[in-house]
This record gives sequence, C-alpha cells and structure tokens, in this order.
Amino acid sequence: MNQCTHPKELPAEVLDDVASVVGAEVTLLSRLPGGVNEGAMRVQLAGRANAVLKAVRRAHPNHLDETLRAQRIVEHMRRHAYPTPAWLGVGATATHVWHLMDFVDAAPAPELTASLVEQLMEIIELQAGQASEPYDHWSYAWRVATGQESVDVIETPEQSFLRQSIARLSEHSSVVSALVERLRLECADFPPPPEAPDMVHADLSTPSNVLVRDGAVVAVVDIGNAGSGTRAEDLTGLVWYAFQDPQLDGVRMRLWTRILDLVGWEQAAVLAATHILHMLELPIREGRHDVVPGVVKRGYRALDELNALR
Repeated sequence: MNQCTHPKELPAEVLDDVASVVGAEVTLLSRLPGGVNEGAMRVQLAGRANAVLKAVRRAHPNHLDETLRAQRIVEHMRRHAYPTPAWLGVGATATHVWHLMDFVDAAPAPELTASLVEQLMEIIELQAGQASEPYDHWSYAWRVATGQESVDVIETPEQSFLRQSIARLSEHSSVVSALVERLRLECADFPPPPEAPDMVHADLSTPSNVLVRDGAVVAVVDIGNAGSGTRAEDLTGLVWYAFQDPQLDGVRMRLWTRILDLVGWEQAAVLAATHILHMLELPIREGRHDVVPGVVKRGYRALDELNALR
C-alpha cells in the first residue's frame, strides 16, 4: 500500500528530519536492489558507517505509530538473537514516514532455494513465544478466512483495507468466485484461534527480504508489518512460495508437517486460505489479471495438498 519515493524526489525536509534524529548529516548514495516497494536507499552518515534509509509517503494518520511498533519489535527480537538489522532512528514529516537501519553487506536472495528455506525455518523458530505487540495477525487471518467480524478486535488501517478488498474478490470472475467460496466453506465452522504467542514477520517468503552471503542467510529485513500470532503464518508463506519450483517439493512437505505440528489441521487451513486470498487480492487490485489464473491454480493445489494431509 505504501508508495516509495525515488532518491532524487525525496524532499529535503525528510533528510533534515533524519539528520536531526540521528545527529549526523545524511547523504544519499544509491538505491539498493531488491524490495517490493523499491524504497531502500543506501546513505552515508557523516563520520559514521553507511546505513539504509527507507522513506514512504504517509498512508494514514497512524502510520508513524505503526513504524514505531515495528522498531520496538526489532529491538525485542534482536535481544533474542533474531538476525534483523538494528534500527537507528524513526521519524516523520508532514508527508513521509521513515526509518533508518544498519547497512548489512549482503545481497538480497534472487530466489529461495531449498537450503535457504531450511535456514529460514530455523530462523522462524526464534520467533517462538516472542509476541511483544498486540498487532495480531492470527485473529486477523481467521476473520479473513471465515468472513466473520469481531467487534472487540482493533484492526490496523491496512488490515481493514485488505479485508474489505478481499470481500469483493468474488466480483472479479466466476473462477475466482468458485475458489473464494470453497475457501469460505472449508473454514466456515472453525473456531477463532487461541491467544497469539509468537512474533510474526509476515513477509519472509519475499526473496528480497532475505539477505544472503556465501549461501547463508545473514539477515532478514522489511519487518514493518511484523506483529504477533503463530510462527506457522511465516511457514505458510514459504509453502506458497515452494509451489513454484519442483525442486522445493521436499522442503514444502517438511513445511506442511511443521505447520500441522504447531497449529493442527483446522488452523493450518485458516492460514492457507488467508494466504491464498491475499495472493488473489493483490494482482486483482493492481489490474494484473493475467496473473490471476495461475494464482487460482496454485490455490487449488495448496488446498488439495493440505486436504491430503488431514
């Protein structure tokens, strides 16, 4: 949902605000490769090491608060050996919200290999029992998958936007409508999940969020949407990714097994349904209708595979 700004278009007041927070002059060097939003910029802090600046346009009134939440999660998880770069500062101007983090000398993964997925599974285990913020991805997933409302749950603006957008997916086509109906029927009678115990990254299956050196994962980034829930949510994202390469079939079975061990079949179905719905929502919203048939096909494949494990 956030629109990132090209370095040459970044307002001077943003750099001024960064400099005032970190206490050093900031010079833009280059845009870093990778990233769905293409918003990460390498910067030079006067008298200090390079850092990474990500500045995005304000999306809603609570945007700064959500970024501060992410900063608290970063600080909490780094105390528990989670490999994400330290955040050096967070701030906002009238038009932008930004955060500055340590520069890691590693490259974004061009793709997730079986070895990288195995490493990410180990990293995800560090998230066990580390819920530290009330941004609950698990109860949100249940609302998305079942279509049910919950009056006593506070959603972020992005969660509300996505749920409303997902509610309109059936209008796209009869093919999409049939898949949405199957997902709803699959999950209709499942109870709400228990209390969310784990930290959830929420985007570990995007290769560019995984920084690699010599075949090893050295850092995971783009933690801005992190919250609480079950770590099985991040494993589910990896399951979805693993469908695109037959060489990942074996590791995908290990992912399914771990998810079922963590949350059981019903909640695994809720998490899978939510992920499928999100994967449908994005290309439909962006008008990339040529992508939709492939997403539908993969959605049915995921459901059939999970049902075979019931």
